[in-house]
Amino acid sequence: MSKPYPHRTRNLILAGVGTLIILAVALGVGLGVGLKHKNSTAASSSSGSTGSSGGSGGSGAGSGPSASISGVPGRFAVATDTWGHPIYPTSTDTSQYSAPTLDAAAAVVSWPADPYQPPSDPSPTQVRSDRPRLIAPAYKWEALPDLIAKDSYLAGWNATIFGNASDYASGPLTNYSIDGGLGESGVLDVARQVKVKVKSWAYAYRMSNDTQWVTRTWDELVNAAGNNSANYFGVEGDNWNDVHFLDLAEFTAAYAIAYDWMYDAWSDDQRTALMWSIINLGLSYGVTAYTDSSYGNGWWRSVNGNWNCVCNSGLTMGALAILGDDPTGTAAQILSYTVDNAKANCAQAPSTDGTWSETANYWYFGTMAFAEMTSSLMTATGSDQGMFDANASFNLTGLYHMYVTGMTSLFNYGDCGPNKYSTNANGMMLFGEHYDAPRYMLFQRDQFDAAEPWAMFWYDPAVSGAWWEDLPLDHYFDDSKNTWASMRSSWTDNTGLYIAMKAGQLTGHQTHGDLDSGDFVLDAMGQRWAGELGSGDYDALYYFSSEAQNSARWTYYRKATEGQNTLLLNEDNQNVAAVPTGNFGSSGTAQGASTDFTVPSDSTAFFTADLTSTYNGTSFQRGIRMLNQRRQVLLQDDINAPGPIIWRMHTNATVSIDSAGTTATLSLGGETMTVQLLNAPSGAQFSTMQPVRFDTDPPLPSGAVDQPNPGVTVLAVQLGAGQYSLQVLFNPQWPGLSTSDYVTPPSVAVSSWTLTSHNS
Repeated sequence: MSKPYPHRTRNLILAGVGTLIILAVALGVGLGVGLKHKNSTAASSSSGSTGSSGGSGGSGAGSGPSASISGVPGRFAVATDTWGHPIYPTSTDTSQYSAPTLDAAAAVVSWPADPYQPPSDPSPTQVRSDRPRLIAPAYKWEALPDLIAKDSYLAGWNATIFGNASDYASGPLTNYSIDGGLGESGVLDVARQVKVKVKSWAYAYRMSNDTQWVTRTWDELVNAAGNNSANYFGVEGDNWNDVHFLDLAEFTAAYAIAYDWMYDAWSDDQRTALMWSIINLGLSYGVTAYTDSSYGNGWWRSVNGNWNCVCNSGLTMGALAILGDDPTGTAAQILSYTVDNAKANCAQAPSTDGTWSETANYWYFGTMAFAEMTSSLMTATGSDQGMFDANASFNLTGLYHMYVTGMTSLFNYGDCGPNKYSTNANGMMLFGEHYDAPRYMLFQRDQFDAAEPWAMFWYDPAVSGAWWEDLPLDHYFDDSKNTWASMRSSWTDNTGLYIAMKAGQLTGHQTHGDLDSGDFVLDAMGQRWAGELGSGDYDALYYFSSEAQNSARWTYYRKATEGQNTLLLNEDNQNVAAVPTGNFGSSGTAQGASTDFTVPSDSTAFFTADLTSTYNGTSFQRGIRMLNQRRQVLLQDDINAPGPIIWRMHTNATVSIDSAGTTATLSLGGETMTVQLLNAPSGAQFSTMQPVRFDTDPPLPSGAVDQPNPGVTVLAVQLGAGQYSLQVLFNPQWPGLSTSDYVTPPSVAVSSWTLTSHNS
């Protein structure tokens, strides 16, 4: 589907390079937002909370990894690895690692009950009388200091938030930096930077009652509404850039948080000014998007993906924040549209198996917005207004996130999206509570992106146990829209083995997918050996033109089939109309409570895909499986090719090939992997190629330039037309293993693979 251009990714995600989630603490760029005061009609004031909850600031004891507070067990993770993943101690002691539970009755500390009693049939326009009403009601602020004093996670996050708030406050006002043009990537980074600042400052104010945070927030908001004469901040009246509606939505959310969380701190004039900014620069454009069929920037209303989630969420938060104060009725009007629209679209983004409709990275943007909107509705109105139940499969999207996370980075197929300034995976905590899935909450609390204000209110310290206990190592996602499999050797050893492969349909991904059926990634020994190139330049000509076979999108190397870890036939792209099918087998191995896990001798898993339709009727079966107690990987392609084929794998490793051409040795991060051609067909040899377009490729759009891929090598096998079984064996050189510890599997047609087909 054609769409306005979202933000380009600046930090390219190369094979073997982890997905970069830019936390609030990492921001070093000045940002800005501001207020409009033209409509100054007096608004009725709602009673606000006193904001006198007190707090420990950043000095709470036990904020470090594995520390304990008041006898409460400390954090499970003892450190973070170079990829940002938690490192768990290797131990057979399971006293702290019980089954995942969320039991307030048995907990040392938990949240009190919400005193608000909503009507029997809650409406989106009937809100609680006390403030705040968005995400963090007054009763939670009052309880939070005691929880911080008794929970290591909350104490650590609190300290981080205060540290971030101080860092932001020492920086300049946000600059209105336009990325590629207002109609392209716009000012989305700017909006999200403002949002994350406001969240931190508002949190710091409510926890400390220190008005320095109010003053600093006001300066930022005046700037961001275009009312600071010393700084340019966009076109007057459209400062939040409705052309790229994501920008407008995120600005609206930022102002909603400031309005609601600092409600009692603002003067009447300040509060009124904030309200008019939300109406004039945000909600009024939302009403136009829903009511004016000629308006060209409301296309997001009908898509199942992050655009719908983010736009509806920002508008909803803005409306809920000012409801009751708004003299125009705009807030109530927008709520009559956004909630139902989000249920029909945003909530439908996960497919029947939980896979996000776009990509593993866009899951972050979509689920964060869904969580913010749903949580705001819950706290403001006493009901989620049907959001959680709008899609019976939404509860599975947390499982998708866990399995798409590899030993190094995500299985980061397709586009990776803009910088994650204000975006994280803390929606997992909200999902864990609502869907009675405590392992979601437990999984996320150990992640490096957890330390921000939403976690303080979505996390429940009554949760306990090990998220990995009895969690199968493998999972098959069988919806035909995606069809992929995830397999690993451990949940708690980041140096273990992880493979994932996808088939699935190539369209219906919000123009964020690649032509990549059969694509795979491989992690071992703390390195990504086969990886993804990630996003291209989002501002490149016709990058988002369409998903049609002749789309200009597919002329860019990173989006074309040649840029994926799969096969090329006749150097052509795959058929976008293909509907591959898959088959999966697993021994069902699940890790127990201990972090010290030994893989059983009969443990294995495999995924096969019939890619015949992907190659226009050419018979093609691809399979990948774990061997030898999940220490080796076999990738096999059975193909009857009417033209020349190229087997391709992108790697950051240094590659050397033996004289016979049948063994490649890969070196990366001080580790070694050997890759062998088994039963090599006549003429089959490894070679290396550059990650660039072929001379015979269709031309790029006039004036367009393809992105370079520095540090990446393509390991390749080239063969002419013919019938082949191409078997590639990956042997990570594990410490302590000798040559005799590796196995050579038998030759079995992919169509005949079973759990026992490769037993010695």
